[in-house]
Amino acid sequence: MEKLPVGEVIHGDCIQVLSEFPPGSVDMIFADPPYNLQLQKDLYRPNMTRVDGVSDEWDKFSSFAAYDEFCTAWLQACRRVLKNNGTLWVIGSYHNIFRIGAIMQNLGFWFLNDVIWIKTNPMPNFMGVRFTNAHETLIWAKKDADSRYTFNHHAMKGLNADKQMRSDWWLFPRISRVEQIRVDGKKAHSTQKPEDLLYRVILSSTNPDDVVLDPFFGSGTTGAVAKKLHRRWIGIEKNPEYVRVAQERITQTQPEEYDKKLFDVRGSRRKAPRVAFSSLLEKGLLSPGEPLYFKKKRKQAAAIRPDGRLMMEESVGSIHQLARQLTDGKPCNGWDHWYYENEEGELTPINSLRQIVRDAMQ
Repeated sequence: MEKLPVGEVIHGDCIQVLSEFPPGSVDMIFADPPYNLQLQKDLYRPNMTRVDGVSDEWDKFSSFAAYDEFCTAWLQACRRVLKNNGTLWVIGSYHNIFRIGAIMQNLGFWFLNDVIWIKTNPMPNFMGVRFTNAHETLIWAKKDADSRYTFNHHAMKGLNADKQMRSDWWLFPRISRVEQIRVDGKKAHSTQKPEDLLYRVILSSTNPDDVVLDPFFGSGTTGAVAKKLHRRWIGIEKNPEYVRVAQERITQTQPEEYDKKLFDVRGSRRKAPRVAFSSLLEKGLLSPGEPLYFKKKRKQAAAIRPDGRLMMEESVGSIHQLARQLTDGKPCNGWDHWYYENEEGELTPINSLRQIVRDAMQ
């Protein structure tokens, strides 16, 4: 496959379809695989009406070994097409998420978070023999331990009253009757996810024009939300009826016209071009041998080496490495903590010099 089928719902088995994709071509994957619920018989409410649960053939496996083999195959296929700085989201319940998590770690994925979707309207445990199962778990992982990845921290704060977003998401009910897609009066898909949930997933870990893949596309929730947020999307679905439903749904989804300033929710620092500290030497804004002061403390001075590293007594390192050393190993951005002495003898943050370089790059 020479070109990614962006904006298409592909009818087929995701393992086979993904084998034809170019490696390292997808920015984010959201996977809602079969849960292998292992339901043995019909479930009835106290009034003897049958619960419309998940009884589809695609959710049935002969054994845990068969399910593990299936999950290993689709996760390997996803890993191959994921970019080095891409991320994978997988949603599941207690029936399957622990098995999938172990397989992911065995394949080399590096976990970033497990997110708990707490349902505001869970289905009761009608027999009263267990706790009501009121949540599902999402695993968010990057390709390996050293991979970079996208996280729109400020956008998530914006969705959470300007506070850091937590990993317990309790605002989303299971799919409502209003949002539930129906065909001839019946649910089109037994495990349709709410758009609110996918909105948060996609907004948090992608940027406009990124490619979002869903290998178990179902009724097309991922594609519909990705389209609204101006992400490119690809869906793979084995069931031809689901393909039809998803295509019709996404065709009817009409996003607002794209405006980069409006839809790009990355923090201003993330959008700004990268500047190497050494470029301040190359452009004559700082000089080799000149002292820098940590947190405006003149007693804590380091000298700038010609290669852009700092030397402080016997220690040599980048502006970030020495800053971490001076804060006992805590995460530390050196641009925010080192100061130079300007012509008036005032201590001025080196970040102001970085901005001069950035302005020249525009």
